[in-house]
Amino acid sequence: MTTTIQFKNIHKSYRVGGRDIPALSGIDLTINPGEIFGMIGHSGAGKSTLVRLINLLERPTGGELLIDGADITRFDNDALRALRRRIGMIFQHFNLLSSKTVADNVAFPLRLAGKKSRAETDARVAELLARVGLSEHASKYPSQLSGGQKQRVGIARALATEPKILLCDEATSALDPQTTQSVLRLLAEINRELGLTIVLITHEMDVIRTICDRVAVLDGGKVVEHGPVADVFLHPKHITTKRFVQESEHVDENEQDDDFAHVPGRIIRLTFRGEATYEPVLGKVARDCGVDFSILAGRIDRIKDTPYGQLTLALTGGDVDAALARFESEGLTVEALRDA
Repeated sequence: MTTTIQFKNIHKSYRVGGRDIPALSGIDLTINPGEIFGMIGHSGAGKSTLVRLINLLERPTGGELLIDGADITRFDNDALRALRRRIGMIFQHFNLLSSKTVADNVAFPLRLAGKKSRAETDARVAELLARVGLSEHASKYPSQLSGGQKQRVGIARALATEPKILLCDEATSALDPQTTQSVLRLLAEINRELGLTIVLITHEMDVIRTICDRVAVLDGGKVVEHGPVADVFLHPKHITTKRFVQESEHVDENEQDDDFAHVPGRIIRLTFRGEATYEPVLGKVARDCGVDFSILAGRIDRIKDTPYGQLTLALTGGDVDAALARFESEGLTVEALRDA
């Protein structure tokens, strides 16, 4: 069974020096069953606090936190222990036990739960190590592993008790780009095959774009924007989201404005999604409407499984208004950046 997570008017404050310091204010979010939900924010935005509420490692100061319709803040100790067995967690710095082998690290939560025999535990550990591609490393110690291998051990350990929710707290921040992509592919495979609800927090927009279905952007303890990743990434509304997108694309908006100052014509941004990304729409519209265009900036990439393209164009000559209408009729999104 998959799992729904709901934050209803969640607040969290910390008592510091005799006064309450707010960390989260008025959070309203729903995480749907079986999706990969990303939370992005700069350091101090409140994302780690928010994810730690889901297994009550932190308790909210106010509001309701519902998992499958039950307010978990009202759970007694037995119910809370049962809840935590349904929630796995992987960490930025792996949190492995250095004195235990890979196999013993993965077996640790099973032995704590005390629900399986030694033979059942060994079989489950072998199954998990095979899933994360570490069967041959079972008898090694964490110090003998690479960062990516350590994180795979962390993932295997998090899956040991067959959780329905997997929390990923900056799970790729300590890894190099190639290893990051490998770990993200593994998480996507686990989500697809096991139907887990995955909640992933990060400060990297590329991680969100690669793996997540929906995203919430946090700033100052509040959710400032949320929605499907393609909508948020391609058409950011809040200044914090815009900065994350510009950072991921290595764009300085002020420098770009200066670069375009001398370019004649009307400047627009076209956004393509799906198969339209590969259609020759630009050439057809230019010919039919008699407009000339200069490509000032652009990229073609993917958001999870969806191809997309964005082009910044300068349009001159011909019937520019007719060209814009044609672009929209072809299903493209047109944003006016500068009138002629």
